[in-house]
Amino acid sequence: MDKKRVLAYVVAVISEFALAHQISNQDAFRYLDRYHGINFLERHYDVEHTLSFDDVVEDLTHYCHRMGGELL
Repeated sequence: MDKKRVLAYVVAVISEFALAHQISNQDAFRYLDRYHGINFLERHYDVEHTLSFDDVVEDLTHYCHRMGGELL
């Protein structure tokens, strides 16, 4: 797995997550880091990167919610 490609993907998803939830990129990163969304993306990159950003944001939102996050 190419780490640069994964990193670029994670950065793009953070931006899409921020847009979807109407929060700043910085707040999106903090939220995803706190509720293990970044780790989720890295672990499941092989599947998640084949989905639309809308689907990935939905997956992350539900995953982070299960991990204690409050955004929905």
